[in-house]
Amino acid sequence: MTAYPHVDPDLDLVLTRTVDVAPELVWKAWTTPELLVKWFAPRPWSTSACEIDLRPGGRFHTVMRSPEGEEYPSTGCILVVEEGSTLAFTSGLGPGFRPQVGGDGFPFTAIIRIEGTGGGTKYTATAIHADASARKSHEEMSFVEGWSAALDQLVEVVKVR
Repeated sequence: MTAYPHVDPDLDLVLTRTVDVAPELVWKAWTTPELLVKWFAPRPWSTSACEIDLRPGGRFHTVMRSPEGEEYPSTGCILVVEEGSTLAFTSGLGPGFRPQVGGDGFPFTAIIRIEGTGGGTKYTATAIHADASARKSHEEMSFVEGWSAALDQLVEVVKVR
């Protein structure tokens, strides 16, 4: 198991919930582009494209679309893949662990932890930021509400399958 940084409440945001779907389905929804585009952006936003090269150093790319039709591409680097339990990626690096220059917003690292609970999944999403202002910006973008709504959509998608 990979060691993860201690959560710093001044720098990091955390969403933890238990959902009533199997951990394998949550993992599949996070790692299958055809599924991820169905739930990743909280409505009324949508995800118009996704590419995942599921290996450390691989590309994690999404394009979010606003209700007005504006598109917001984001390309990052996958850091950790622990089959069925942990996916970590960052917008601070590009594919191949190459540093990225510029970009929109602020870089952050996401760690998605998936743990079986017997009848469902304990889901923890942690967003790690470089400084307090980046954390505040992400929080003001409604991190908890947005990521929680996206998780609700993920559950809807996998229950339909």
